[in-house]
Amino acid sequence: MEAEDDEFENAYNAASSPPRRPRSICGDCSRPGPVCLCKSLPAQPIPTQTQIIILHHPHEAQHKLSTTPVLTKCLANSTAIVSRRLKPGLSPLLDQSPSAIYLFPPSKSSPSVSLSRLRIPDQSAPVVVVAFDATWKHAKEMVRASEGFLSKFARRVSLDVDEDVRGGSIYDSELILRKEPFGGCVSTMEAVARALRVLEPNGLEIESKLIRVLRDMVALQAGFLKPVKHRPKLLKKGKEEQRLKDESSESSPIVGEGQSLSFG
Repeated sequence: MEAEDDEFENAYNAASSPPRRPRSICGDCSRPGPVCLCKSLPAQPIPTQTQIIILHHPHEAQHKLSTTPVLTKCLANSTAIVSRRLKPGLSPLLDQSPSAIYLFPPSKSSPSVSLSRLRIPDQSAPVVVVAFDATWKHAKEMVRASEGFLSKFARRVSLDVDEDVRGGSIYDSELILRKEPFGGCVSTMEAVARALRVLEPNGLEIESKLIRVLRDMVALQAGFLKPVKHRPKLLKKGKEEQRLKDESSESSPIVGEGQSLSFG
């Protein structure tokens, strides 16, 4: 009888306990109440001559740190397409083969123009910027799958990156929320902000506004997430052995006979 009583009591408690309330979502910024960004968003979406199209990976679209939803709230001429690749029929604008660039680092088979060296023939002509929002692995797959379509009218443009430098956070912060593969790689929002700095007449002002929103977003989110620990970059065996050898020689100076180390 005791077991039956316990079972009845547990069932009663489960039935009588109030169900969990779904967390409230802000109707304006579409973010949970505790991390609402309405105070940081511009009063009106920022107008730009440049059209922004973001190819948003289906997995990334569910990620709480994705910057695409915030970016589309900030920029009037921005559109997100949830898909794994760009192809005819997804975007009426791209179907017109406009003057366009797509943001991604170069590869051996697909070189790129550095953003700092980008020259637009006619500054008055609007340019379409295509960005990819996904994990590094998925983004590379998305670019490869989309290049057959994009290469007909768009140029590949990259931010200045250094693959020998360890990756950082989605902005320079003491708290790392997301790990990038190497220095210079940034969030989608940062990449678009940098591109607009070059393409728009008031680009510096637009970039500043976008980065300010991004900083506020990360500051709010930081209180609810654990920091991501730095992961050492994987190197080939020979390079790893050389790195360890260099570090050893730097941290352990050789002291010859009759010499001593002094710490003053």
